Amino acid sequence: MKVLQLADACICCGGRDLASSPAVLMPFVASRALGQAPLEITADWGLHDLRPGMAYTLCHSLQCRDCGALFLDMRFTPAQMAALYEGYRGPAYTQQRDRFEPGYAATVARDYTRRHTYIAEVEAWLAPRLPARPRVLDWGGGDGSNTPFLGRARVRVHDISGAALAEGAERAALHAAPDHDLLVCMQVLEHVADPLAVLQELLPLMAPHTLLYLEVPHEALVRQHPPGTGLAPHKRHWHEHVNFFTPAALHRLAARAGLRVADTLFLPIDNGARQGEVMGMLLTKETQP
Repeated sequence: MKVLQLADACICCGGRDLASSPAVLMPFVASRALGQAPLEITADWGLHDLRPGMAYTLCHSLQCRDCGALFLDMRFTPAQMAALYEGYRGPAYTQQRDRFEPGYAATVARDYTRRHTYIAEVEAWLAPRLPARPRVLDWGGGDGSNTPFLGRARVRVHDISGAALAEGAERAALHAAPDHDLLVCMQVLEHVADPLAVLQELLPLMAPHTLLYLEVPHEALVRQHPPGTGLAPHKRHWHEHVNFFTPAALHRLAARAGLRVADTLFLPIDNGARQGEVMGMLLTKETQP
């Protein structure tokens, strides 16, 4: 079985000048992905060199001193990613997470069972560049309920969670023909072990006319410390978002994948459970010489 890998280079630009600071992996993620649970060390253990208290899964926050990408040093394997996201926000997942994070189930029921209101603003930004009824492929779109143009376009969704799809969405073939007007990858890259590999996986799905809308959280920590440097000591815990992107980092990542940034969107969001900002980029394939 493949063991957990630790990053030794930037996930965005590939640079090796990395700042490092100790942190902890949150218990739900450690349990779900790694099978590790918090452990209480008590006096009756008789350990003279360890203080009694709770022991959690240790990790490190890494930040590239070149492009500013901030990320967890642990890079989960495909099997660990599958374990972490199987049935994402489904009953079993939600029940397990609620045991670690009391109140999570109520939050899901209140704020994650409806379409996010900001999607309408994303659609308005994208619409002038697309046909009236675009063909849309959402890569990593969960159940498709937040896919742009759902109900107004042919929407196909690919997602590792296996979630039942929302009305109006259909399951995408893994090797779908590149006939899409719009390829969407929203709120995905902050979760994955290798963002570059994800973008490279998308390239064969892009026809010459295809637009790629890439969206990640513009995390509060990044926004609060412009230009987004010296962040590693401030990031002391990691949950399901294992990558934090600066604008420069996302630009560098796109360029490494052979993509050109056509436009950028910064959009405030408020879905009840989370207030903040998303960073969206509209990308095309680099033209061949």
